[in-house]
Amino acid sequence: MASDETTFTIEADDGSSDELSIPTDMLELLAEEDGESPAQIVGDLALISCAQRIHGAVHHGQGEAGPEIKEIEEETLDRFEERFGQTFGEMTGHDH
Repeated sequence: MASDETTFTIEADDGSSDELSIPTDMLELLAEEDGESPAQIVGDLALISCAQRIHGAVHHGQGEAGPEIKEIEEETLDRFEERFGQTFGEMTGHDH
């Protein structure tokens, strides 16, 4: 089944940007609430991905993570909890 695509442009404070297209049908499947916009869904996915990556770097990487990396994880997980109303561990079932 062919799907239409929704295209997103991501812009950073430094003036850089990127563009990506995602199948619209997938966005509809991921919508958790009526009225959740495609941009909100992609924002959620971006933050979840960042939280997973920093969590992996701190807890599953080679050797002990330094204090700077741990601070980045803490800040990321604080933003995660603010956005989703639950901790990374609660959402994923993976807590340390």
